[in-house]
Amino acid sequence: MANQTAAEINLQKVKPSVVEEFVAGAKKGFYIGAEMIAPAMVLAYVLIQFLEITGLMKGVGTILQPVMAIFGLPGEAVFALIAAFFAKAAGCATAATLYSKGIITAVQATILFPACVTMGTLIGHFVRIVIVSNVDKKWHSLLICVPLVDAAVVMLLTRVVLSVMGING
Repeated sequence: MANQTAAEINLQKVKPSVVEEFVAGAKKGFYIGAEMIAPAMVLAYVLIQFLEITGLMKGVGTILQPVMAIFGLPGEAVFALIAAFFAKAAGCATAATLYSKGIITAVQATILFPACVTMGTLIGHFVRIVIVSNVDKKWHSLLICVPLVDAAVVMLLTRVVLSVMGING
C-alpha cells in the first residue's frame, strides 16, 4: 500500500511540457520588463530631461570632463553611472537616453554598458546583503568601493579593447 502511495505521488509530479515552460518564462520576462526595466527607463528619461532643462547636465559635465576623459567619455556620462549605482536598468537606460540625444556616441555607450552592469544596483545589493547580514562596519567602505573600482577597470579595459580593434569614438 505504501508503494502505491509513492507511485501515485510520482505520477502527480509530472514534468511541465516545453510549451508550459516557455509560457512561464515568457510571463517572467514580461513582468521583469514591465515592473523593473520600464520604470527605470522612464526614470532615466525624466532625469535627463530635468538635468538638461535646469542646465545641471552641462555644468556637472564640464566639471567632471577631465575625470571622465580618462575613460574616453564626456562628463555627462557620469549620470549613467550614478543611475546604475541605484539600478542596472536605470544606468543602461540613462546611457541609451544620452546616446539617443547625441550626448554620447555608440562607442561611448559601449564603454558605459559593462560598467553599468558591473556596478549596477549597488545600493540595493549593499542594503540587502551587507546591512541585513550585519557585516562588521569596518568593511562597509571597502564593500562599496570594490564595485566602483571594478566599474572603472572595466571601462578602461573596454576602451583599450575597442582601441585595439580600431574602433574609436
